[in-house]
Amino acid sequence: MVQSQATRISFSATPEYINDTLIVRLPADVSATLPSRGQVAMQGTLNGRLFAVVLEPDGEWGHWFKLNSKTFDPKERPIITAVLDIATAWPEPVLPSDFKTALQTAPPEVVTLWPKITPMARWEWVRWINATNNADTRRRRLEVSISKMLAGKRRPCCFNLSACTDPAVSKNGRLLSTKN
Repeated sequence: MVQSQATRISFSATPEYINDTLIVRLPADVSATLPSRGQVAMQGTLNGRLFAVVLEPDGEWGHWFKLNSKTFDPKERPIITAVLDIATAWPEPVLPSDFKTALQTAPPEVVTLWPKITPMARWEWVRWINATNNADTRRRRLEVSISKMLAGKRRPCCFNLSACTDPAVSKNGRLLSTKN
């Protein structure tokens, strides 16, 4: 069965906390209309205010995103309403400081390659590096990233793009459940 792909999605949802992270899970039927089981860049409105976000995969063919708990108080507004369109361009990812340093001190070939990589691919590098809480694994991923880019690779290899890679809210590549 071929699923039609949405260019606009509308939904209401109740934010929830997983550990200390405030998130919104997209309803399954809404998520199913998106063009990718991986990350999807969106723009539109959240509770009537302009909003841009890169939706994250939940590891079970759905999507979610973080809310800033400093600007959104779920006690004041327990349900959010979103109207989002597929973004015309991917936003730049925020580089973790260790990755930014690694890129700044990398060989010239890597420094030249990085801006030529698509923003979506840059998001993949950041996701792959951030997908661990283990300091040794992270250090190794930084080294491997620079090595792969030095060899001309534009994307990290061999990780599940539809897995949830945020260690604060994920276990085994799946978004944790807050339901008992």
